[in-house]
Amino acid sequence: MNQHPQETGTAVDEIDDAVATTHGSNVRSTHFPATLIATLALLASVAPLAIDMYLPAFPAMAVQFDTSASAVQLTLTTFLVGLALGQLVIGPLSDRYGRRPLLLAGTLICALFSAACALAPTIEVLALSRFGQGFAGAAGIVLGRAVISDRARGAAAAKLFSLLIVINAIAPIIAPLLGGVIVSSVGWRGVFWALSVLAAVMFVCVLAGVSESHPPERRTTGGTAALLRDARTVLRDRRYLGFTLAYTFAFGVLFAYISASPFVLQNVHGLSTTGYTIAFTANAVGLVISSVANSGLVARIGERGTLRIGLVMLAVFSALILINSLVRPALWATLILLWCAVTSLGLVIANATALALGQARQAAGTGSAVLGALQFMLAAGISPLVGIGGEHTAVPMSITMVASALIALGALALTSEGKVAHTA
Repeated sequence: MNQHPQETGTAVDEIDDAVATTHGSNVRSTHFPATLIATLALLASVAPLAIDMYLPAFPAMAVQFDTSASAVQLTLTTFLVGLALGQLVIGPLSDRYGRRPLLLAGTLICALFSAACALAPTIEVLALSRFGQGFAGAAGIVLGRAVISDRARGAAAAKLFSLLIVINAIAPIIAPLLGGVIVSSVGWRGVFWALSVLAAVMFVCVLAGVSESHPPERRTTGGTAALLRDARTVLRDRRYLGFTLAYTFAFGVLFAYISASPFVLQNVHGLSTTGYTIAFTANAVGLVISSVANSGLVARIGERGTLRIGLVMLAVFSALILINSLVRPALWATLILLWCAVTSLGLVIANATALALGQARQAAGTGSAVLGALQFMLAAGISPLVGIGGEHTAVPMSITMVASALIALGALALTSEGKVAHTA
């Protein structure tokens, strides 16, 4: 990002123009300065950083707490559960109270729970603190999406989500490397102190650079009943559900890859740790490339058309990965097909997000909450599934990828104009 400031500035200018055009003459054009986009990207980085940074510390944590590897793994599960539930609570609340107050509260509380993780005397306290860290950190993810939905729609929103994906595709690459340096230098507790400082930086960035995007006249009133009414309205919108399920299960493909690829590439194909890191980095670069290309495709064929292309590609390449894993797996084929599958996600994630939240503009916090909660609930469920066959087969990962990709593609049928014209 820092290496290409002119490209970033151009992207921001294009987004500004698209917002002004999309909203029309009756709505004030909205400016998305680079500082705001950077803050939203930082908020969205909570999950990959908090998940991946402490992975290198698992062995050391098991030794220090004198516990099993599965008990340490539980601290990741509690974080994901907190992340999912936090979005379900914080998103709807923001429809009533606004985005900014909950962003400030969430980032501050996340910093405190991150410090609690660093000070945890037992594995049980650490697991509970990780839940709190995930619950509070969910504010940055769910409300970052809601802020974009409040201020942009259509192609403009898709471009913004694409830009965030470009920025955050780097986080899963940097996080394990940064975590490894911290663990080797000051121990695993240093990872959580670093996350605490990062959450504090997020608080300052929100305080200085994020204005309220959900004005009082648009907020939900009427207490819990009104919040439940908004949730029912969102969930009854078949187009919203279609785009949300497409997003969720496409993310399922990605998480199946992330969870199983270390074993598939290293244990099945014999890659070294360095070789795996190179392959992982190459796939992340592919995701960045397709996310950048997504803006051009959206301008030509629209968000839904681009989304359909991405989902078809995802299903095809996932099926080829399964075929490769069932016969004698070839390393070159696995690497190429994984790269193609991950790259196709750049045409899916941003467009599915923009289209789903475009259907829930009157309750963007609730819409964003359901989207994010389903994403991380599915992630928590997929993680054990891909390991069912052991560490020396790629078949469980491949089956999970194919099933998720086909469900995502099938969900697009729910968004057909003819089937849902009455909800438009």
